[in-house]
Amino acid sequence: MATRIRLQRHGKKGKPFFHLVAADSRAKRDGKFIEKLGTYNPTANPAVININFEATLNWVQTGAEMSDTARAILSYKGVLYKNHLLNGVKKGALTVEQVEEKFAQWLADKESKVQNKVDGLVKNAAQEKIARQQAEVAANAAKAAVVAAKNAPVVEEVAAEETTEEVVAEEAPATEEVVAEEAPVAEEAPAVEEAPVAEEAPAAEEASEEAAAE
Repeated sequence: MATRIRLQRHGKKGKPFFHLVAADSRAKRDGKFIEKLGTYNPTANPAVININFEATLNWVQTGAEMSDTARAILSYKGVLYKNHLLNGVKKGALTVEQVEEKFAQWLADKESKVQNKVDGLVKNAAQEKIARQQAEVAANAAKAAVVAAKNAPVVEEVAAEETTEEVVAEEAPATEEVVAEEAPVAEEAPAVEEAPVAEEAPAAEEASEEAAAE
């Protein structure tokens, strides 16, 4: 019977959660399994992986196949590296003490990288929080400026209208006075024509009659 290390999907829609299992390669993905080896939560950052290291290593040493995702998980947790070192012991290239020393160093380096990533995520989260707060303060200031800009012109326009009405009210009487003063000038125009002009006509007629009598 061929054994395969793979994932079984659990969890809610949109929030997957996986079990790492050793199962018959002919079984369905979410069907029966031989042994549960651990869990994998990809929704966390970084992803949370918990496995039974010795049991998983034992299955790998006995030749169990692995899905691509399961292989990546076992490589991340050091199972494949430990298996590689133990194969070196079988070939006489390494001793058990050397294997443990090398693997301990690998674990220390791995934990350092993971911790650096966690610290980086925490730092980024803090920076994002500060940036959001600053953006919120700027947005509030912008809203306040818009409200102030909308309210200020209303007061100025009302004052301007009142001032215009006062000026018009003050100028109106002056215009009427000018018109009143200029009106007599228009009435005096007929006085230029003098009545004697009309009286000169008989004088001309008398001169004509005298000339005719002579």
